[in-house]
Amino acid sequence: MKKKIVLLLGVLLLIVPLTACNLTSNQGRSITAVGSSALQPLVEAVAEEYTHGHKGNFINVQGGGTGTGLSQIQEGAVDIGNSDLYAEQKKGIAANKLRDHKVAVVGITPVINKSLKVDNLSTKQLIAIFTGQVTNWNQVGGPNQPIVVINRAQGSGTRVTFERWGLKGRGALQAQEQDSTGMVRQIVASTPGAISYMAFAYVDDSIKTIAVDQVKPTNKNVEQGKWQIWAYEHMYTRGTPTGLTKDFISYMLSDDVQKRVVGKLGYIPISNMQVHRTLQDELKVPTK
Repeated sequence: MKKKIVLLLGVLLLIVPLTACNLTSNQGRSITAVGSSALQPLVEAVAEEYTHGHKGNFINVQGGGTGTGLSQIQEGAVDIGNSDLYAEQKKGIAANKLRDHKVAVVGITPVINKSLKVDNLSTKQLIAIFTGQVTNWNQVGGPNQPIVVINRAQGSGTRVTFERWGLKGRGALQAQEQDSTGMVRQIVASTPGAISYMAFAYVDDSIKTIAVDQVKPTNKNVEQGKWQIWAYEHMYTRGTPTGLTKDFISYMLSDDVQKRVVGKLGYIPISNMQVHRTLQDELKVPTK
């Protein structure tokens, strides 16, 4: 009897470490992706889908803006830095130490309070509003209503893209600044006369988009080069990714996710673009 008990205990002692080792190898993998709020909804959705199909993995997705994403990945504080900009566009970022993974294109549109009877602005009018030269909607064919400009915060890739392509390189006036696109949407929806800008993916029925130079902000117009205010969405890593980081980025870039998820959430697969931009195109106007 004693020999049987000793033998049984020996078997159990062998099984327990093997089981623990097996749990460690198949569970507990986790990574963190931080940065662009414009890209955040897509990364969150794909992360949820990935982890649902790959039990034991965890992908923590946070916003904070492009500047945060690039600085955090450069410091090695996170596994992925999400950005609306090329790393070369951000001062203080050693782009040569980072690996760029372009995962989608995002359109960015001016948005206004729904009560405003304005459907189109010329580029000249848009610039005048965001630089403070025009302060009332009646100056651009709208009602007698003061214009309330809501900006994204400094360091926001969405802001840099909007200023570069929507305002033709002009800097927006000092106004309310918000880190969160969701908060921008909430303020525009609840503030008479408000105007701001955001990624197509954040637009809902609580606010209103407007055309620029009679061109509507649609994915099709972005793809064909008619709508100029757009950006590549980047997921940066420190060097070549490995482990879960590599697997997740590969999943994001897979044909299935690009065709099935990217467009559904308001983004554009890069393969759909009929026009492209180089880093040199983006660097023609200095960014902050």
